[in-house]
Amino acid sequence: MAYNALNQYKQNAVFTATPEELTLMLFEGAIKFMNIAKYSIEKRDIEKAHEALIRAQDIVIELSSTLNMEYEISNNLKRLYDFVLNNLIEANINKEVKPIEEGIEIFTELRDTWKEAMKEMKKMVYKNRRV
Repeated sequence: MAYNALNQYKQNAVFTATPEELTLMLFEGAIKFMNIAKYSIEKRDIEKAHEALIRAQDIVIELSSTLNMEYEISNNLKRLYDFVLNNLIEANINKEVKPIEEGIEIFTELRDTWKEAMKEMKKMVYKNRRV
């Protein structure tokens, strides 16, 4: 019962999220699955590591596919996403932790930057409403 309630809550959170919040959820999901993969490799749970790496790869592919390539920043993000995706593939083939750690570091920085941008946008929107 509690599991169903949690799933319903998560589903509602996704359906009611703004595009910015969805992007943040994707960053957080990728980091979560990379951490699971890293831990699983360290514990020699190869099947769980593989599953987590595939989920992280799927998220990176989704983030990459949503980029608007008309902007220079999108080209830079595409290169970062491609680098992380290649690292995750390498980690899955060789069951190595280092490429995952690099991906975690990059995505943690991207997530934190995204969070900060969201805060700044909220401030600007609030300020404009008061004017």
